[in-house]
Amino acid sequence: MTADLVAALRDADAVRFGEFELSHGGTSDYYVDKYLFETDPRCLELIADAFAERVGDHKLAGVALGAVPLVAATSVATGNPYVIVRKKTKEYGTGNRVEGRFEAGEEVVVLEDIATTGQSAVDAVEALREAGAVVNRVLVVVDREEGASELMAEHDIELESLLTASDLLENQ
Repeated sequence: MTADLVAALRDADAVRFGEFELSHGGTSDYYVDKYLFETDPRCLELIADAFAERVGDHKLAGVALGAVPLVAATSVATGNPYVIVRKKTKEYGTGNRVEGRFEAGEEVVVLEDIATTGQSAVDAVEALREAGAVVNRVLVVVDREEGASELMAEHDIELESLLTASDLLENQ
């Protein structure tokens, strides 16, 4: 599976090399373009199938905006319902930070696209926990291996990735 997913991301031109500024302010000599792999049907199918093998029958959550296609495709693959976690509380309409339905005490697995520092996933988990969900795991497509696992462990969250930066950069 790892080799197939790496090949699919490369075929979608989602792994690029050069000098890139990352969202947390750092720089990198490679970039994983989530929008290219999330809009490629083959990549999306492989990711959804891989996530489906790991989520069990738990409610799913996707971090807006990047993980919404991933959680939607995984929901279709599993039949598991999902919620969407906004980066901040909406200031209009219902004023929700968590969109969708879940019961207090329900176990939720968070799906995310790429983990670098892990802060956005931690923020989503904390929002879900504050809303009454039980969250112990975050599944990501790519762990850039830059501290996300350690940060999540500090918040009692297990990080599981389909791929790591090492997988993507092997043989480059």
